[in-house]
Amino acid sequence: MKNLFSNIKGDAFGGITAGIVALPLALAFGVSSGLGPTAGLYGAIFISFFAALFGGTSTQISGPTAPMTAVSMVVIAGIIATNDGDVNKALPVILTVFLLAGLMQVGLGVLGLGKYIRYIPYPVVSGFMTAIGVIILLTQILPSLGYYPKEDMEFVNTFKPQAEEVILENILKEEAGEGILVLEDFKETINRAHEISQDAILKESQTLAAKETSGALGAIKAFPKALQNINWLELILALGTIFIIYGFKRITKAIPSTLVALIVMSGIAVGFGLSYRPIEEIPSGLPIPNLEIFTSFSLSSISPYIFTALTLALLGAIDSLLTSVVADNMTKTKHKPNKELVGQGIGNSIAAVFGGIPGAGATIRTVVNITSGGKTKLSGMIAGIMLLIILLGLGPIASQIPAAVLAGILITVGIGVMDYKGLKAIPALPKDIKLGPIKLSSEVMIMLVVLVLSTFWNLVYAVGIGLVIASLMFMKKIGDLTAERSEVKPLKEEAWADEDEFPSNLKEEVFIKHLKGPLFFGSTSDFQQLSAQIPNTAEIVILRLGRMQYMDQSGLYAMEDMLQDLKKNDVEVLFVGLLKQPRYMMERIDIIPDFVPNEHIFETFHDSMLWIKENIKDKY
Repeated sequence: MKNLFSNIKGDAFGGITAGIVALPLALAFGVSSGLGPTAGLYGAIFISFFAALFGGTSTQISGPTAPMTAVSMVVIAGIIATNDGDVNKALPVILTVFLLAGLMQVGLGVLGLGKYIRYIPYPVVSGFMTAIGVIILLTQILPSLGYYPKEDMEFVNTFKPQAEEVILENILKEEAGEGILVLEDFKETINRAHEISQDAILKESQTLAAKETSGALGAIKAFPKALQNINWLELILALGTIFIIYGFKRITKAIPSTLVALIVMSGIAVGFGLSYRPIEEIPSGLPIPNLEIFTSFSLSSISPYIFTALTLALLGAIDSLLTSVVADNMTKTKHKPNKELVGQGIGNSIAAVFGGIPGAGATIRTVVNITSGGKTKLSGMIAGIMLLIILLGLGPIASQIPAAVLAGILITVGIGVMDYKGLKAIPALPKDIKLGPIKLSSEVMIMLVVLVLSTFWNLVYAVGIGLVIASLMFMKKIGDLTAERSEVKPLKEEAWADEDEFPSNLKEEVFIKHLKGPLFFGSTSDFQQLSAQIPNTAEIVILRLGRMQYMDQSGLYAMEDMLQDLKKNDVEVLFVGLLKQPRYMMERIDIIPDFVPNEHIFETFHDSMLWIKENIKDKY
C-alpha cells in the first residue's frame, strides 16, 4: 500500500508539473493555429487525458506540438479562405478533418503499422523539424512587432478591387446555381450587386489581406510594412518574454521558465494598466462538443482534405513515437507502438469533437513528467485534469494574457524545435553526388529540399518529395554496391575458396558469375549486360546464387531476358545455391524448368563441378 501511495504521489506531482508546463504552450499553439487559445487548451486537455488512458507509453504527456500546429495552421488557413474568411462557417469542416486524422491514427495502430514509422530517413525528419522552427519564427515576427495585416487599413484597401471581383464571382455562381441566365437577365445581377454593403467589401478585403500575409512567405512579404508600423509596447512584451525564458533557465530549472515568463510579463502588462492587445477571450465553463461536425457533414466538403488528414495522422504518429523512444531511454521501459497510435488517435478524435487542435506526444512535457516522478499512465491523465481545472478556475484571468507574450513564447519554441544536430553535421557528411560542378552530400541535399519546400511551399508535399528522393538515392546506392560486388569475371579472377579445384583446362568453356545481394530494380541494369560480356568460347555459365536472398519482379524479368539471350547462343546455365524466395519467383513464370531444368540446379559448387567434369569436354 505504501509503494502504491508513493507512486500515486509521484504521478500526481509529475502530472501537475507537466500540466503547468503545458499551459502556456497550449495557449500559444492555439493562437498560432488560427483557432484561438481555447482550441489549444481543449486540445491539451483531451489529448493528454485520453492518449495516456489508451496509449502504449506509460509516462507520455501528449498535447498540441510545434509540428502538428504548423500543419494545422496551414489546414485551418486554407479552409477559412474557402469559406469567405468566416471562422465559424469553416469550423465544422476544420474539426471534421482533425477528427478524420484521429480516426486514421487509430486505423494505423489497429493495422499494426506503428513499427514501420522508424523507416523514415533521418534527413527527411531533420529538414522537416528545422522547417517547423523556421515557419514558427517567421509567422510570429508580425505579432511580436504588434502588426496585424487585417487591421492595417491602408494595406487592406489595396485589396478592394480584388474583393469586389471575388464578390461578383460569387453572385454569378449563385445565379448559375439557381438557373438564372446571367446575360439574359443582367438586371438581377445588378440588383444583387447593389445589395452588397461596404462592410461586406471591407470584410472580403481583410480576408484577402490575411491570406496574402499568411504562412512563412506571407510573413516575409509583410515584414517591410510591419517595420513601418511597429507597436513598441508589443515588441517590448515579446522581447521581455524571450529574455525571461532564456535567462531564468540559468537560475533554476526546477520551475518552468516559460510559465515564469508568462506570469511575470502578463503581471506587468495588467498591473501597470498598459494598453496592450490581449488574446481572444477564453470561455468559462466545461467544453461543449461541436455537434455540427456530424449534423452538417458532407463528403464533398471533406474529400479535398483526406490526404491532409492522412498527413496529420502520420505526422502525429512520428512525433509521438519519437517521444516514446525518449521516454523508453529515460525509464528503461519498452513502449507499445501500435497501442500508442490507438491512444493518440482516440485523444485527437475526442479533442476534435470538442473543438481542440490536434497534437501528439510532447517531448519536453514527457521529460518534465518523468523527472518530476511520473511513472504510470495516471501522470498523463492528471496533467489533462490539471489543465481542465485551470480552464474552469482561471479562464477569465487567462484571457488577460498579452498576445505578444505568447508570440515571444512561440519564438523560443521555434528556436528550440530546429534540428541543430543535423545542421551541424552538414560539413562532415561525405559528398557522394555531383550536381554539375558542385559536389554535395545526398543526405544534405534531401534535408535542404525538405527544409526549403516545407518552409515556402507545402509541408505535406515536401515530406512526400523528400521520401521519394531518399528512396531513389538509397536504391541507387544499393544498386551500385550490388553491381560493384557482382561483376562478371572469368574463373581465374577472384575465385571463391571452393573453386580452387576446378579443372583449369575448362576455364575457356565455363564462366562463373557471382551474385551478391538482392537482384532488384536498382541493380538490374548491369546484370542485363551479362550475356554481352561472355565470350564465344563459353558453353556453360554457372550462376552462384547462394548470396542472392531476394529477387523482385524487375530482377525476375532481367533474369529471364538474360537466360533467353544465352539460350539463343546455345549457352547452358547452371544454378548453384538457389535460395527459397528467388526459386519461388522463377517457378511462377516457368524460368524453372523452361530455361533452367531442375537437373541444372545444384545445392553446392562441388555438385556442379562433378556434373561439369562428366558433361563438358575441353575444346580450347
